[in-house]
Amino acid sequence: MKRTWPISTVEDAARARIEVTRAAAAHGVPPLERTRLTAALGARLRQCLTKGGAWRLALTTAPDSVRVEVWPSAADGEPPWHVTAPCPEPAADPGCDTVAQDSTALPEALLGADEDTALVLERLAEQERLVAYHREELHQTNQGVLALHAELDAAGRAQREAFAAEHAARQEAEEARRRLTFLADASAALTASLNHEEIARRLPELLVPEYASTADVWLFDAEDDRVPSVPRPAAAVIAARTGRPQYAAAHPGNLPGVDDQPQSALHPGRSLLCVPLPTRRAPLGVLTMTPPGDSWEPDDAVMLVELTRRAGGALDNARRFEHNRDIAETLQRALLTELPTTRGLGLAARYLPATYGLNIGGDWYDAFRQPDGSLITVIGDVTGHGLHAAVMMSQLRTALRAYAVDGGSPGELLTRLHTFLHHLQPDLYATAVIARFHPGEPVLTWAAAGHPPPVLRGPDGRVRILDAKPGAMLGIPLHQEIADHTVPLEPGSTLALYTDGLVERRAQGIDPGIERLAEALGTFGAEELDTDLDGSAERILEPMLSDSERDDDVCLLLCHIDSRLAGHGHDRGAPRVGGRLRGAS
Repeated sequence: MKRTWPISTVEDAARARIEVTRAAAAHGVPPLERTRLTAALGARLRQCLTKGGAWRLALTTAPDSVRVEVWPSAADGEPPWHVTAPCPEPAADPGCDTVAQDSTALPEALLGADEDTALVLERLAEQERLVAYHREELHQTNQGVLALHAELDAAGRAQREAFAAEHAARQEAEEARRRLTFLADASAALTASLNHEEIARRLPELLVPEYASTADVWLFDAEDDRVPSVPRPAAAVIAARTGRPQYAAAHPGNLPGVDDQPQSALHPGRSLLCVPLPTRRAPLGVLTMTPPGDSWEPDDAVMLVELTRRAGGALDNARRFEHNRDIAETLQRALLTELPTTRGLGLAARYLPATYGLNIGGDWYDAFRQPDGSLITVIGDVTGHGLHAAVMMSQLRTALRAYAVDGGSPGELLTRLHTFLHHLQPDLYATAVIARFHPGEPVLTWAAAGHPPPVLRGPDGRVRILDAKPGAMLGIPLHQEIADHTVPLEPGSTLALYTDGLVERRAQGIDPGIERLAEALGTFGAEELDTDLDGSAERILEPMLSDSERDDDVCLLLCHIDSRLAGHGHDRGAPRVGGRLRGAS
């Protein structure tokens, strides 16, 4: 249904608005939509009246909506304005009364407009309360978000600080590990040597350039050396006198356990760390260092002081060892026999101490005459090393010479030595070989007690290993009678007596070494042995010891019957070539 009204005055506009409102109410337009419809229509009608002229308003009602259109009466091309309101629940037939036919329409319209306005205001109040509620809820949410952000930020800061602390701790631990590794490696390098000069040389090499730019070792040779004969930094002299580390620089170093001193006049512009090399009694010297950078870190200084302390101990041990070694070598030289001179019989001996320890052991050789004119040669080995073994070796040598005064064969002499050693030192053992050369007799008599067998080279160059059954070791808790053995001895023959250090190797045993000795002895000619027995002994040692680690003493005694005695007897011929100590220094 469509109805139209002309609009030219305010009264026309008011009546049309009332009609539209009544129609909208009658057709079931909800109050809120009805208020929107009438408010929008009123605003449009005011615009039309402001513009002036004649206008037309059309109201079209349908079962589900109410449509209002406004357009100018004159066709000037302006499109009609319109607004539509839905009708969810259409009302009964509103009739066709107009405002002109009903004098109560205007008051009712005003009252109805107030009711709609009140309803709209109530709805608006509800919306405002809802908005206020949501605003408060949003505010609380924002506060929670801000608090959460603050917590996250604090957690982030704490995590970053924890990461930074962990990184710093890891770096500190790595630096500590690096210092400890260096300290352990450097200590091992210093204590590996027993030569104090080598230790003093190694120490600066270990420190430069990682922990020092320069390093100088000042060693005291005597107590008076603490007063230097050449210019030394004052801090080094103070360290030598007080035994405390000193730091000399333009500014205090504040290093743990280190005293601060003024800058050195000998080294202006450079920092010096002077650390004494301590021992149980007094410092052995002073280590003076300059830093690799501006200065040392406190932990580096602590490590350097500890390394210097260990270096002092290594130097002290080396000097003690060198002192004891000199004593041992002097004793060893005193114990070695000066070989006797016998016409027609040449003797040559070599003794090489082990390269480890005090260079003194129980290997020994001896040669002396018996009252009947025969010559006794002996070589032996007392178990163990050091001064105790050397002393026992000396006692055995003395006892053997005493027993030989009464005569006796090599087997009898070894039997008496066995009894002597067992009663003198029940827990000490020895091995030995005794060979007797008798003037005018072309026979060699020999006996062995637990010792490697003698090797005999004949005048024709053929070599025999005299491996007849020997006796047991000397000193074992066993009664034994050691037997004698004999072998023909012609001019040009050479007998080699030796200790196990010459032939025994850990990986091969002793038999291959004895075979090598026999081969080496067989390579010499009779003339070479006649004229240069001493050199022949030297040439035997060179190939025999080329693969030796020298962890045991080596002793060799060559006994040679001059080949030029053939047909002239054994009491004439060339003099012997004397023995000597080799490698004992």
